Amino acid sequence: MTLGKLAAVTGATGFLGRYLVRALASQGWRVRILARRFPVHEQFSGLEMEVVPGDLSSVESLGALVRGADLVVHAAGLVKARKAADFHRVNVEGTAKLVAALNTSGQAARLLLVSSMAAREPQLSAYAASKRQAEDVLRQNLAPRHDWIILRPCAVYGPWDIEILPLFRAANRGVALRTGGKDARICLVHVSDAAGAIAVLAGNAPPRSQYEITDARRKGYGWDEIALATAEALGVRPVNLSLPASLVRLAGGAGSLMARISLATPMLTLDKAREILHADWGSDPALAPPETLWTPEIPLKCGFLKTVTWYKGQGWL
Repeated sequence: MTLGKLAAVTGATGFLGRYLVRALASQGWRVRILARRFPVHEQFSGLEMEVVPGDLSSVESLGALVRGADLVVHAAGLVKARKAADFHRVNVEGTAKLVAALNTSGQAARLLLVSSMAAREPQLSAYAASKRQAEDVLRQNLAPRHDWIILRPCAVYGPWDIEILPLFRAANRGVALRTGGKDARICLVHVSDAAGAIAVLAGNAPPRSQYEITDARRKGYGWDEIALATAEALGVRPVNLSLPASLVRLAGGAGSLMARISLATPMLTLDKAREILHADWGSDPALAPPETLWTPEIPLKCGFLKTVTWYKGQGWL
Protein backbone atom coordinates (compact mmCIF):
# COMPACT_ATOMS: atom_id res chain seq x y z
CA MET A 1 0.00 0.00 0.00
CA THR A 2 1.33 3.43 -0.95
CA LEU A 3 -1.54 5.53 0.44
CA GLY A 4 -0.07 8.38 2.44
CA LYS A 5 3.55 7.32 1.95
CA LEU A 6 6.06 9.96 0.87
CA ALA A 7 7.72 9.94 -2.55
CA ALA A 8 10.63 12.35 -3.09
CA VAL A 9 11.24 13.17 -6.75
CA THR A 10 14.08 14.75 -8.71
CA GLY A 11 13.50 15.88 -12.28
CA ALA A 12 9.86 16.65 -11.51
CA THR A 13 9.77 19.77 -13.68
CA GLY A 14 10.99 18.01 -16.83
CA PHE A 15 8.90 16.55 -19.65
CA LEU A 16 8.55 13.08 -18.14
CA GLY A 17 8.75 14.33 -14.56
CA ARG A 18 5.61 16.45 -14.79
CA TYR A 19 3.59 13.42 -15.86
CA LEU A 20 5.32 11.32 -13.22
CA VAL A 21 4.31 13.57 -10.33
CA ARG A 22 0.64 13.26 -11.28
CA ALA A 23 0.97 9.50 -11.78
CA LEU A 24 2.53 9.07 -8.33
CA ALA A 25 -0.22 11.15 -6.75
CA SER A 26 -2.83 8.98 -8.47
CA GLN A 27 -1.20 5.93 -6.84
CA GLY A 28 -1.72 7.48 -3.41
CA TRP A 29 1.76 8.87 -2.78
CA ARG A 30 2.35 12.18 -1.07
CA VAL A 31 4.84 13.97 -3.29
CA ARG A 32 7.85 16.12 -2.46
CA ILE A 33 9.92 17.51 -5.32
CA LEU A 34 13.31 19.15 -5.79
CA ALA A 35 13.13 22.32 -7.88
CA ARG A 36 15.17 25.49 -8.32
CA ARG A 37 12.00 27.54 -7.94
CA PHE A 38 8.35 26.83 -7.21
CA PRO A 39 6.90 25.26 -10.38
CA VAL A 40 3.99 27.04 -11.99
CA HIS A 41 3.50 24.74 -15.00
CA GLU A 42 -0.14 24.07 -15.85
CA GLN A 43 0.43 20.32 -15.54
CA PHE A 44 0.81 20.80 -11.79
CA SER A 45 -2.60 22.47 -11.51
CA GLY A 46 -4.65 20.94 -8.70
CA LEU A 47 -1.78 18.87 -7.31
CA GLU A 48 -0.68 19.11 -3.71
CA MET A 49 3.07 18.72 -3.32
CA GLU A 50 5.92 19.92 -1.17
CA VAL A 51 8.78 21.77 -2.89
CA VAL A 52 12.37 21.66 -1.66
CA PRO A 53 14.36 24.52 -3.24
CA GLY A 54 17.65 23.48 -4.83
CA ASP A 55 19.24 21.13 -7.32
CA LEU A 56 21.49 18.07 -7.45
CA SER A 57 24.57 20.11 -6.57
CA SER A 58 23.25 21.04 -3.11
CA VAL A 59 23.97 18.53 -0.36
CA GLU A 60 21.64 20.41 1.99
CA SER A 61 18.76 20.37 -0.49
CA LEU A 62 19.20 16.67 -1.20
CA GLY A 63 19.21 15.92 2.51
CA ALA A 64 15.96 17.84 2.94
CA LEU A 65 14.46 16.10 -0.09
CA VAL A 66 15.02 12.53 1.11
CA ARG A 67 14.36 13.12 4.82
CA GLY A 68 11.55 10.82 5.90
CA ALA A 69 10.86 9.59 2.35
CA ASP A 70 9.65 6.05 1.74
CA LEU A 71 10.50 6.30 -1.96
CA VAL A 72 13.04 8.39 -3.84
CA VAL A 73 12.54 8.65 -7.61
CA HIS A 74 15.61 10.00 -9.36
CA ALA A 75 14.36 11.25 -12.73
CA ALA A 76 16.65 14.27 -13.10
CA GLY A 77 19.40 14.32 -15.69
CA LEU A 78 20.87 16.03 -18.70
CA VAL A 79 19.87 14.73 -22.14
CA LYS A 80 21.92 17.30 -24.05
CA ALA A 81 25.05 19.21 -23.10
CA ARG A 82 27.87 21.22 -24.63
CA LYS A 83 30.57 18.88 -23.33
CA ALA A 84 30.96 15.39 -21.89
CA ALA A 85 31.97 16.74 -18.49
CA ASP A 86 28.50 18.25 -18.10
CA PHE A 87 26.85 14.84 -18.53
CA HIS A 88 29.19 13.38 -15.91
CA ARG A 89 28.66 16.24 -13.47
CA VAL A 90 24.87 16.03 -13.53
CA ASN A 91 24.08 12.41 -14.38
CA VAL A 92 26.87 10.65 -12.48
CA GLU A 93 27.94 13.03 -9.73
CA GLY A 94 24.35 14.09 -9.14
CA THR A 95 23.35 10.46 -8.62
CA ALA A 96 26.30 9.92 -6.28
CA LYS A 97 25.25 12.91 -4.16
CA LEU A 98 21.67 11.69 -3.98
CA VAL A 99 22.82 8.21 -2.93
CA ALA A 100 25.06 9.75 -0.26
CA ALA A 101 22.17 11.85 1.04
CA LEU A 102 19.98 8.77 1.31
CA ASN A 103 22.76 6.80 3.01
CA THR A 104 23.16 9.47 5.70
CA SER A 105 19.43 9.70 6.36
CA GLY A 106 17.98 7.70 9.20
CA GLN A 107 15.28 5.76 7.39
CA ALA A 108 15.26 2.84 4.98
CA ALA A 109 13.83 3.73 1.58
CA ARG A 110 13.53 2.54 -1.99
CA LEU A 111 15.53 4.39 -4.65
CA LEU A 112 14.12 4.18 -8.16
CA LEU A 113 16.53 5.37 -10.84
CA VAL A 114 14.97 6.49 -14.12
CA SER A 115 17.83 5.60 -16.44
CA SER A 116 17.67 5.20 -20.22
CA MET A 117 17.84 2.43 -22.77
CA ALA A 118 20.93 4.27 -24.01
CA ALA A 119 22.75 2.86 -20.97
CA ARG A 120 22.87 -0.46 -22.84
CA GLU A 121 25.38 1.04 -25.27
CA PRO A 122 27.75 3.25 -23.22
CA GLN A 123 30.32 3.30 -26.03
CA LEU A 124 28.02 5.33 -28.28
CA SER A 125 28.02 8.65 -26.48
CA ALA A 126 28.95 10.59 -23.38
CA TYR A 127 25.26 10.66 -22.48
CA ALA A 128 24.90 6.87 -22.72
CA ALA A 129 28.11 6.37 -20.74
CA SER A 130 26.90 8.71 -18.01
CA LYS A 131 23.60 6.84 -17.66
CA ARG A 132 25.42 3.51 -17.32
CA GLN A 133 27.81 5.02 -14.78
CA ALA A 134 24.88 6.39 -12.78
CA GLU A 135 23.45 2.87 -12.58
CA ASP A 136 26.81 1.57 -11.37
CA VAL A 137 26.98 4.29 -8.71
CA LEU A 138 23.60 3.21 -7.37
CA ARG A 139 24.43 -0.50 -7.29
CA GLN A 140 27.85 -0.07 -5.74
CA ASN A 141 27.19 2.65 -3.17
CA LEU A 142 23.62 2.45 -1.90
CA ALA A 143 23.57 1.26 1.72
CA PRO A 144 22.20 -2.30 2.21
CA ARG A 145 19.22 -1.10 4.26
CA HIS A 146 17.80 0.52 1.12
CA ASP A 147 16.56 -1.29 -1.95
CA TRP A 148 16.61 -0.07 -5.52
CA ILE A 149 14.95 -0.38 -8.91
CA ILE A 150 16.40 0.68 -12.25
CA LEU A 151 14.04 1.50 -15.12
CA ARG A 152 15.30 2.14 -18.64
CA PRO A 153 12.65 3.92 -20.73
CA CYS A 154 13.09 3.92 -24.49
CA ALA A 155 12.37 7.04 -26.56
CA VAL A 156 9.49 8.87 -24.84
CA TYR A 157 7.06 11.07 -26.80
CA GLY A 158 3.76 12.82 -26.26
CA PRO A 159 2.18 16.22 -25.53
CA TRP A 160 4.72 18.85 -24.41
CA ASP A 161 7.62 16.95 -26.03
CA ILE A 162 9.84 19.22 -28.12
CA GLU A 163 12.42 16.63 -29.21
CA ILE A 164 10.19 14.69 -31.61
CA LEU A 165 8.35 17.82 -32.78
CA PRO A 166 10.72 18.49 -35.74
CA LEU A 167 9.79 15.11 -37.27
CA PHE A 168 6.10 15.99 -37.16
CA ARG A 169 6.75 19.47 -38.51
CA ALA A 170 8.79 18.10 -41.41
CA ALA A 171 6.07 15.57 -42.28
CA ASN A 172 3.42 18.28 -42.01
CA ARG A 173 5.39 20.25 -44.60
CA GLY A 174 5.51 17.25 -46.91
CA VAL A 175 8.73 15.43 -46.01
CA ALA A 176 8.92 12.28 -43.86
CA LEU A 177 12.49 12.03 -42.59
CA ARG A 178 14.07 8.62 -42.07
CA THR A 179 17.50 7.64 -40.81
CA GLY A 180 19.24 4.33 -40.34
CA GLY A 181 19.01 1.16 -42.41
CA LYS A 182 15.87 -0.74 -43.33
CA ASP A 183 16.51 -3.24 -40.54
CA ALA A 184 17.02 -0.62 -37.82
CA ARG A 185 14.58 -0.83 -34.91
CA ILE A 186 13.63 1.75 -32.31
CA CYS A 187 11.25 1.37 -29.37
CA LEU A 188 8.85 4.15 -28.46
CA VAL A 189 6.54 4.77 -25.51
CA HIS A 190 3.92 7.44 -24.85
CA VAL A 191 4.81 9.64 -21.89
CA SER A 192 1.60 8.74 -20.03
CA ASP A 193 2.53 5.06 -20.23
CA ALA A 194 6.13 5.76 -19.18
CA ALA A 195 5.03 7.78 -16.16
CA GLY A 196 2.42 5.19 -15.27
CA ALA A 197 4.99 2.41 -15.40
CA ILE A 198 7.32 4.27 -13.06
CA ALA A 199 4.54 5.06 -10.59
CA VAL A 200 3.19 1.50 -10.51
CA LEU A 201 6.56 -0.24 -10.37
CA ALA A 202 7.81 2.15 -7.68
CA GLY A 203 5.49 0.55 -5.18
CA ASN A 204 5.18 -2.97 -6.56
CA ALA A 205 8.33 -4.17 -8.33
CA PRO A 206 10.58 -6.67 -6.54
CA PRO A 207 13.66 -5.20 -4.83
CA ARG A 208 16.81 -4.83 -6.94
CA SER A 209 15.01 -5.30 -10.23
CA GLN A 210 15.70 -3.71 -13.61
CA TYR A 211 13.31 -3.32 -16.54
CA GLU A 212 13.10 -1.64 -19.94
CA ILE A 213 9.98 0.47 -20.49
CA THR A 214 8.45 0.41 -24.00
CA ASP A 215 5.04 0.22 -25.61
CA ALA A 216 3.57 -3.15 -26.56
CA ARG A 217 5.84 -3.48 -29.61
CA ARG A 218 8.92 -4.47 -27.66
CA LYS A 219 10.88 -5.35 -30.78
CA GLY A 220 10.47 -1.73 -31.82
CA TYR A 221 9.55 -0.06 -35.09
CA GLY A 222 11.29 0.40 -38.39
CA TRP A 223 11.65 3.93 -39.72
CA ASP A 224 9.10 3.15 -42.45
CA GLU A 225 6.52 2.30 -39.79
CA ILE A 226 7.29 5.48 -37.87
CA ALA A 227 6.97 7.56 -41.03
CA LEU A 228 3.62 5.92 -41.85
CA ALA A 229 2.26 6.45 -38.34
CA THR A 230 3.37 10.09 -38.48
CA ALA A 231 1.66 10.65 -41.83
CA GLU A 232 -1.57 9.00 -40.70
CA ALA A 233 -1.69 11.06 -37.51
CA LEU A 234 -1.24 14.26 -39.53
CA GLY A 235 -3.57 13.21 -42.35
CA VAL A 236 -0.91 13.94 -44.98
CA ARG A 237 0.97 12.01 -47.66
CA PRO A 238 4.55 13.24 -47.36
CA VAL A 239 7.46 12.31 -49.57
CA ASN A 240 9.79 9.87 -47.81
CA LEU A 241 13.33 11.20 -47.54
CA SER A 242 16.03 8.83 -46.32
CA LEU A 243 18.99 10.65 -44.81
CA PRO A 244 22.31 8.89 -45.51
CA ALA A 245 24.31 7.98 -42.44
CA SER A 246 27.14 10.16 -43.71
CA LEU A 247 24.84 13.20 -43.76
CA VAL A 248 23.57 12.51 -40.23
CA ARG A 249 27.17 12.24 -39.01
CA LEU A 250 28.10 15.44 -40.85
CA ALA A 251 25.20 17.32 -39.26
CA GLY A 252 26.15 15.88 -35.88
CA GLY A 253 29.73 16.98 -36.36
CA ALA A 254 28.55 20.49 -37.19
CA GLY A 255 26.48 20.52 -34.01
CA SER A 256 29.47 19.39 -31.95
CA LEU A 257 31.60 22.13 -33.48
CA MET A 258 28.92 24.72 -32.70
CA ALA A 259 28.85 23.55 -29.08
CA ARG A 260 32.62 24.05 -28.79
CA ILE A 261 32.78 27.53 -30.30
CA SER A 262 29.55 29.02 -28.94
CA LEU A 263 27.23 28.88 -25.94
CA ALA A 264 24.65 26.87 -27.89
CA THR A 265 23.58 23.41 -26.73
CA PRO A 266 22.49 21.62 -29.92
CA MET A 267 20.40 18.48 -29.73
CA LEU A 268 22.14 16.89 -32.72
CA THR A 269 25.83 16.28 -32.05
CA LEU A 270 28.25 13.62 -33.25
CA ASP A 271 27.40 11.58 -30.15
CA LYS A 272 23.68 11.93 -30.78
CA ALA A 273 24.20 10.94 -34.43
CA ARG A 274 25.82 7.70 -33.27
CA GLU A 275 22.82 7.01 -31.05
CA ILE A 276 20.36 7.73 -33.87
CA LEU A 277 22.24 5.50 -36.32
CA HIS A 278 22.55 2.59 -33.91
CA ALA A 279 20.59 -0.24 -35.51
CA ASP A 280 19.18 -2.02 -32.47
CA TRP A 281 17.04 -0.01 -30.10
CA GLY A 282 14.55 -2.85 -29.78
CA SER A 283 13.94 -4.49 -26.41
CA ASP A 284 14.16 -8.09 -25.26
CA PRO A 285 10.76 -9.24 -23.92
CA ALA A 286 12.62 -10.82 -21.00
CA LEU A 287 13.44 -7.29 -19.80
CA ALA A 288 9.80 -6.19 -19.69
CA PRO A 289 8.09 -5.62 -16.33
CA PRO A 290 5.86 -8.54 -15.28
CA GLU A 291 2.46 -8.21 -16.95
CA THR A 292 0.85 -8.76 -13.55
CA LEU A 293 2.34 -5.42 -12.48
CA TRP A 294 2.15 -3.19 -15.56
CA THR A 295 1.33 -3.27 -19.26
CA PRO A 296 1.39 -0.36 -21.73
CA GLU A 297 -1.97 0.99 -22.85
CA ILE A 298 -1.24 3.36 -25.74
CA PRO A 299 -0.25 1.92 -29.15
CA LEU A 300 1.87 3.99 -31.50
CA LYS A 301 -0.88 5.12 -33.90
CA CYS A 302 -3.11 6.24 -31.04
CA GLY A 303 -0.19 7.90 -29.25
CA PHE A 304 0.91 9.81 -32.34
CA LEU A 305 -2.67 10.94 -33.00
CA LYS A 306 -3.00 12.19 -29.41
CA THR A 307 0.32 14.00 -29.75
CA VAL A 308 -0.54 15.63 -33.08
CA THR A 309 -3.96 16.70 -31.78
CA TRP A 310 -2.29 18.36 -28.81
CA TYR A 311 0.41 20.01 -30.97
CA LYS A 312 -2.26 21.48 -33.23
CA GLY A 313 -4.31 22.66 -30.28
CA GLN A 314 -1.28 24.53 -28.96
CA GLY A 315 -0.39 25.99 -32.35
CA TRP A 316 2.86 24.02 -32.48
CA LEU A 317 1.85 22.53 -35.85
